Amino acid sequence: MMDGGAAGASNGGSGADADAARRNTRMPKYSKFTQQELPACKPILTPKWVVSVFFLVGVIFVPVGVVSLLAAQDVVEIIDRYDHACVPPNMTDNKLAYIQNETISKECTRTLTVTKEMKQPIYVYYQLDNFYQNHRRYVKSRNDAQLRDSKKSNTTTSCEPERFTADGKPIVPCGLIAWSLFNDTYSFSRGKDNLTVNKKDISWKSDREHKFAKNVYPSNFQNGALIGGKKLNSSIPLSEQEDLIVWMRTAALPTFRKLYGRIYVDLKANDTITVKLSNNYNTYSFGGKKKLVLSTATWLGGKNDFLGFAYLIVGGLCIFLAFAFTLLYLIKPRKLGDHNYLSWNRNPAGR
Repeated sequence: MMDGGAAGASNGGSGADADAARRNTRMPKYSKFTQQELPACKPILTPKWVVSVFFLVGVIFVPVGVVSLLAAQDVVEIIDRYDHACVPPNMTDNKLAYIQNETISKECTRTLTVTKEMKQPIYVYYQLDNFYQNHRRYVKSRNDAQLRDSKKSNTTTSCEPERFTADGKPIVPCGLIAWSLFNDTYSFSRGKDNLTVNKKDISWKSDREHKFAKNVYPSNFQNGALIGGKKLNSSIPLSEQEDLIVWMRTAALPTFRKLYGRIYVDLKANDTITVKLSNNYNTYSFGGKKKLVLSTATWLGGKNDFLGFAYLIVGGLCIFLAFAFTLLYLIKPRKLGDHNYLSWNRNPAGR
């Protein structure tokens, strides 16, 4: 018969072995989190649930689509392509020579007719087609540190090929994006009255305050042999050069619009607007197009039918699927299986 001391020693030894075995194992300490036993919502997609969800989505999306389309229809737009119309008749076969010849006047007059009453503010945009601002080398050709910090105004890394002038002076702002700044200009009149274009706050406030410094000024800009676009006033800081700020926010698609200004005058239907423009920007070398756009806006923004049609199509498809699944369930019902078999953590006795 084993005495108490021996039994205690035996129990102590087995306990020590168990502790050692537990320390040597890779099994994590038990918890509901590690064993995936936390309470969770596990919805079962019964036919009633599926039909109800599709129908609810359709009921919500269709009215939203209708409202979006109605809002888009309230937007009045006037679009005028002028790049081909402003070329002199004797140079229509050599447009590139026309735009590159500085002795030929680039002034052009266009007449626009207001088709529907336009309430102020009227947004003035320029639209470029076939201009790839999203090209990798073009997007990279800038230096953001130079734009927002006067201490780094001489930093021109990643601005190739517009980093320095011919005599080695740093260009501010450097890079292809700034170099190719749009430089067509527009002025508007209705009869004998001039329509002032307000160019204040046409850029994003966050860009003006955080990306372009108030103490950084243009220097050595567009001083090379090849001029890419608009020249900048060297006495005005970059934070106030809003045309530049708007242009530097590159577009994702090859056809894009950028805000030129706003007109705070109501235009009546059948009003005739005279536009005097300078056709300076070279889009002929790459087959691009230039358009002038006058547009109003609604609570949803500018004219965009895509959003309304997208909601209508998705909503209509959901309602169609809801009715289709309802008919299928009524005509050929299918018995729902035991949902207990959906869980891997089942009681073996319940199998």
